[in-house]
Amino acid sequence: MTNCLFCRITSGELPAHKVAETENLVAFLDLHPIRPGHTLIVPRAHHVWFEDMPAPLAAEVMEMCQHIARAQKKLYEVERVAMFFTGIHVPHVHAHVLPMHHVHDVTSAAYMKDGPEGYSVPTSLAAEDMTGIARELAAAL
Repeated sequence: MTNCLFCRITSGELPAHKVAETENLVAFLDLHPIRPGHTLIVPRAHHVWFEDMPAPLAAEVMEMCQHIARAQKKLYEVERVAMFFTGIHVPHVHAHVLPMHHVHDVTSAAYMKDGPEGYSVPTSLAAEDMTGIARELAAAL
């Protein structure tokens, strides 16, 4: 993918602040971090969606995420590190790993109705709705 930003970074065509790399992965700092140390883990092979990655590659991504998370915990003296896939801005699978200094460093607006220092519990669905959703999702698997 000659026009893919992350393919260009993993190939070395574009610079990045790399923190780790293997034969299949490159980890580098996010240009727009939520917190200092916010790292992206990107496969060298182009896959748009995380569910399209081969399972062994996904396992490699997860292993690197854990390795980076352990380092972030020590370096930034935080209790927890967040890891998530979004794929919103760049259509190339990438994992985010970032040290969490605040409960809302990574959150949904549904958890913030009481403000940034609070923690709101979103509305629950009715038990019968949950049962139906679980049944549908299990059947889809």
